[in-house]
Amino acid sequence: MAVHAHPDDESSKGAATYAYYVDSGAEVMVVSATGGERGDILNEDLPNLAMAKRDLPGLRRREMAAAQGVLGIQHRWLGYVDSGMAREDGTLPPNSFASIPLETSVEPLVHLVREFRPHVMVTYDENGGYPHPDHIRSHVIGVEAYAAAADPNRFPDAGAPWQVSKLYYDRIMNSKRFTSVYAAMLEHEPESPLLVRMEEMRSWMAERPYLATTQVPAGAFFDARDAALRSHASQVAPDSASFFWPNHVLQLAWPYEDFQLIDSKVETTMPETDLFAGIEDEA
Repeated sequence: MAVHAHPDDESSKGAATYAYYVDSGAEVMVVSATGGERGDILNEDLPNLAMAKRDLPGLRRREMAAAQGVLGIQHRWLGYVDSGMAREDGTLPPNSFASIPLETSVEPLVHLVREFRPHVMVTYDENGGYPHPDHIRSHVIGVEAYAAAADPNRFPDAGAPWQVSKLYYDRIMNSKRFTSVYAAMLEHEPESPLLVRMEEMRSWMAERPYLATTQVPAGAFFDARDAALRSHASQVAPDSASFFWPNHVLQLAWPYEDFQLIDSKVETTMPETDLFAGIEDEA
């Protein structure tokens, strides 16, 4: 189970891994906390521009369904309203996801955990990957639901308790990946216009420590990841330098998606190449 803030987050943060595990026979569920209602239209050439201006929430649901079909995953909405970025005074819109009390917003996720019974949960770190209020809140409810779902005294009306075996944070955007891919681009695609944007991204990523414990060998599913991300056409331009790097270079330089093991109820050995490492031994 992967807990995300908005539709499109699942495709930019872990989609190749989800497709890899679906192909391996695992059941994968993505949970979107909000409908992305306060997102901007980020693709000037959007074919459905009229619908986006008239009904962006409806379009984003269609886009999510298309991405779900590409990846072969299960998907659930928690049903909360996108908070948008905080106002200048730090406040958020009333009844938006990040403004709702934790005990209220975590219960639907606990219900899904107990219903789906995942062995692995993936969410963001305490900074949300980047400091959007909904990303930070997704981290909070993800970590809280991981603990609460196993406690029979918490949310007794949300189903029978279930202990998730392992909790991970997404570490896909990391300094080692950027450095390796940038070097490979200089070697294999030295004339690429992407290099300017990649150099900018590499410079601000350089100070981040490499925290990953687990590299999932999902390189064969980078094309599926890109197709899923392009399904979210209102949010991603088809040639975005932030996301769409040549996959033949990626597969040479960094054919993985990276995660950090935060808690495990089973024995495992680091570094890992499988989010389910140790779980089959306990089954």
